[in-house]
Amino acid sequence: MIKIDKNSTIPLYVQLMNILIEKIQNEMDENDKLDSERDICKKYEVSRTTVREALDELEKNKYIYKVQGKGNFIFPRVVEQDLIKVSSFTEEMKKHGKKPTSKLLNFEIIEASNKISKKLKIEENELVFKISRIRIADDTPMMYEITYLPYERFEKLTKEMIEEVPLYELLKNIFNVNIISAEEVIESVLINKLESIYLEIPQGQAGLKVERIAYEQKGIIEYTITIARGDKYRYRICLGA
Repeated sequence: MIKIDKNSTIPLYVQLMNILIEKIQNEMDENDKLDSERDICKKYEVSRTTVREALDELEKNKYIYKVQGKGNFIFPRVVEQDLIKVSSFTEEMKKHGKKPTSKLLNFEIIEASNKISKKLKIEENELVFKISRIRIADDTPMMYEITYLPYERFEKLTKEMIEEVPLYELLKNIFNVNIISAEEVIESVLINKLESIYLEIPQGQAGLKVERIAYEQKGIIEYTITIARGDKYRYRICLGA
């Protein structure tokens, strides 16, 4: 067991915090209960004040969350996606060891509005598929998505297909789509009332809005608006020198 060095210039609560972070990352799972304040005091021979300072910092940095009267628990891991290649939600969740599922909210054919027609580079009022889904990982809602696909390109698409097969897998295997690139615009938003219901989080909580346009050789094949939970999802960009 790593011990606190009381002769070090590093504050005791910082040392304790680093010890607990290592324990959380290497030995514990999401929602596991952390040792009690009393047990931590005894184990590392530090004061209750030092323990509380360390726990407060862990809570601020989303390593733990507190439940009144029950103790401290390990905060669910944030899913981090690298923005270096086109990938699907299903691929990303599997990469992080999570079970991805989707709940289809709506599947319809509509006339493209001025905004949607511009995004898909089609004529206004042309037909498009509008697909609304909640993307779920390990039973936790992660994203609320609305996807628009040009009807002419995917005329044989059905609701049953969407319910049975991940969308990108479906586009590739059934419609011979080879996505060669995508553009994504990301901005911070506050979760509105409808999104709070779908994502099971309080209205006004921080979220991420992602607009994606995906391309195949023949042109644009997808425009998707995604609202992702800010407490569960983040994007990382790798830049070369």
